[in-house]
Amino acid sequence: MAGGTVAWLVAKTDPVVNTFTYGNINIELTEDAGGTEKQFKIIPGTDITKDPKVTVKGGSEACWLFVKVEEVGAISTITTDPVHYAIDTGWAQLKDKDGKDVSGVYYRLVDAVNNDTAFNVLKDNKIIVSGELTKETIKGYAVQQPKLTFTAYAVQKDNVASASDAWAKVNP
Repeated sequence: MAGGTVAWLVAKTDPVVNTFTYGNINIELTEDAGGTEKQFKIIPGTDITKDPKVTVKGGSEACWLFVKVEEVGAISTITTDPVHYAIDTGWAQLKDKDGKDVSGVYYRLVDAVNNDTAFNVLKDNKIIVSGELTKETIKGYAVQQPKLTFTAYAVQKDNVASASDAWAKVNP
């Protein structure tokens, strides 16, 4: 009687574990000078400190970042106007699909951030008031208490081809 040993060849891999997380974008709009609902006096020749800033919070994915500036009354971006402001560098005027400016909407592309990253909205953090502003000029304005309202938005960059496409997601 012949005896034999049978050996089986066996192999096993280490497991491959796939863990999925969700992307995230968090933003914050703040203003130290005057807060969110303050009144400011417009005095000829005296600039008004205004420092709205949009912060993309740490851990956020790459995004299209927008700020919408709504003007009511005689405050504008037209530098010949007696009361005006400029948008800070790094922001671009949003264009619609036909290449026309979208009034009051500015954007920038922000890479993924590990730490909070703040972006000023107004150049030099101020509203410029001309020394040429007179009581007679003010009486001619339809709105006697002008306002600026700032709102910020963010849309993921991945799978969104352009700023106008991103804006359409928050403003359909």
